[in-house]
Amino acid sequence: MPKVFYDGTCPVCSREIGFYQRRGGDTNIEWVDIDTAPDADFPVGLTREDALARFHFVDRTGRLHDGAAAFAQLWSEMPRFRWLGRIAQFGPILFALERVYLVFLRLRTQRLP
Repeated sequence: MPKVFYDGTCPVCSREIGFYQRRGGDTNIEWVDIDTAPDADFPVGLTREDALARFHFVDRTGRLHDGAAAFAQLWSEMPRFRWLGRIAQFGPILFALERVYLVFLRLRTQRLP
């Protein structure tokens, strides 16, 4: 089963995950709140610190994705967003989405104490 790793202490992150869950993404995806998850829930190669730094997604094959690529994979798993996932995986689009995501991360980090 695919897994999403998200920061439950981040208000923006929690709202976004709630948005996806309300749109039917909760039936075939496991949602892991990094803040409360036991270490055993993390795949090999992903530390809690790394998971807090960027959005992560484990696909059906067990491959770990992060950043914009993780969002593209998540969208690909959700029936209502599958079209967006396909578009987002296209090289130039994914590159642009990653740049936007990096800006979000900088803004998010600046607002944390």
